[in-house]
Amino acid sequence: MAKSYKEIMNDITTFVFDVDGVLTDGTVHITPTGEMLREMNIRDGFAMKAAIESGYHVCIISGGSNEGVRIRLKNLGINDIHLGSPDKVKTFNEYTNAYNIKPEQVLYMGDDIPDYHIMQLVGLPTCPQDASPEIKSISNYISHINGGKGAVRDVIEQVMKVQGKWNTYFNGKFF
Repeated sequence: MAKSYKEIMNDITTFVFDVDGVLTDGTVHITPTGEMLREMNIRDGFAMKAAIESGYHVCIISGGSNEGVRIRLKNLGINDIHLGSPDKVKTFNEYTNAYNIKPEQVLYMGDDIPDYHIMQLVGLPTCPQDASPEIKSISNYISHINGGKGAVRDVIEQVMKVQGKWNTYFNGKFF
């Protein structure tokens, strides 16, 4: 019998996220000078920072290469940021080998066709509510939240709660 996504969450040590459509809503605002601007959800950032501070690995693998995105993610404490990645599977394999991470320990959130092959390699493939049908069909968990609107927070919070780390992280910090 296959494990439920909640059971798989017990084994997660690593979060890997796409950017456009996952950490953003996929919208790009283009300025008159050609600069492409994206919006990110502050709650997603808060959850990624909480995950890092709780000992999880957090990695970004994206085909896009916006330096503003890199700066935002670095400011959250994320060190493994792979932007402009033409081959996400190759980048993923190099990352997991470098840190000796087993694919079954990884939760990956993607939203569209470029994420398809990498999602077939991980222990817990997930996606936002507004992901493409192809990605939804291979996801063990589909967030009830759209990309860029808190879907990343949703999966991080669930994993940390299943593992008893969510409330532990906040104990005495904010209350």
